[in-house]
Amino acid sequence: MKETLIDFDITNLAAKECCCEIVDKLTSPKKNWLACLNPHSYAVALKDQQFKIALDKADWLIPDGIGIVYASRFLGGQLRKRVTGADVFFGVLDLLNQLGGAKVFFIGSTESTLSKIKDGMLRDFPNVNVVGVYSPPFKADYNQVELSEMIDAINAAKPDVLWVGMTAPKQEKWIFENLPLLDIKFAAAIGAVFDFYAGNIQRANPLVQKLGLEWLIRFLREPVRLWRRYFISIPTFLWSVAKYRFRN
Repeated sequence: MKETLIDFDITNLAAKECCCEIVDKLTSPKKNWLACLNPHSYAVALKDQQFKIALDKADWLIPDGIGIVYASRFLGGQLRKRVTGADVFFGVLDLLNQLGGAKVFFIGSTESTLSKIKDGMLRDFPNVNVVGVYSPPFKADYNQVELSEMIDAINAAKPDVLWVGMTAPKQEKWIFENLPLLDIKFAAAIGAVFDFYAGNIQRANPLVQKLGLEWLIRFLREPVRLWRRYFISIPTFLWSVAKYRFRN
């Protein structure tokens, strides 16, 4: 089920329903993938056509930012709850752990973070097999040799699920461009979830998340890195929503 909102088809499912659908489709011959939409990624997509195309092509585009939910309400839509990359990450892994035998691969972040993730997976999801991790170079673009090495490492492990944490918009464009070459069943661009799960960044408490104020806590913790997201991207997003309302 999807809802068209500000020119994007956004998945309109509760987190649990979304995770169940993802796991169900692991038996499909079609490769599927998921991306997250929030006000910042929307604003970036306005200027990055390749990123916009990638988001358009995602099989699940979840309302990761509370601003997306508020925009839906303002425009008369049906989105009622935020669904985050973390919701999908933990929900899918919990289902796979119950089923047993699934294989996952992590690509992105640092060797140290990936090591913490592997330890956490053994503790929290013992029936899920981590068949590989890969820390790519920290750079804006990869050359063909680097891309081939990444793809070869993933394909050699033959994972069912590929978790990608390269930050937006690089991770979404990377999945979209390389999906045909990957021997996987499902991929998800989940960015900061790697750091959340590894314990590098502490998520806000559940009440703050429920109130839709997690963005404020993140900004207060990292104002230098995130100021552009909140003082440029959010006003851009709000202006687009207002124009869309009055245009229609």
